[in-house]
Amino acid sequence: MEEILICILIILAGLFSVAASYFNWDWYFNNYRARFLVKIIGRKGARIFYTVFGLFLVGMAVAILLGS
Repeated sequence: MEEILICILIILAGLFSVAASYFNWDWYFNNYRARFLVKIIGRKGARIFYTVFGLFLVGMAVAILLGS
């Protein structure tokens, strides 16, 4: 039960990351953690990174759920 809850939270975090990238939320990319990545690879690159990262999180959580 605990594993399912953790996987659902990871899926939600991944979907949130994808949504922030898709809608290009300023408050998300002006965060001090994201600002570093934006400075290095640019806004478009950071959006691509966070989209891929979010999809990776969703995929890993789904794989864990289906594997157990």
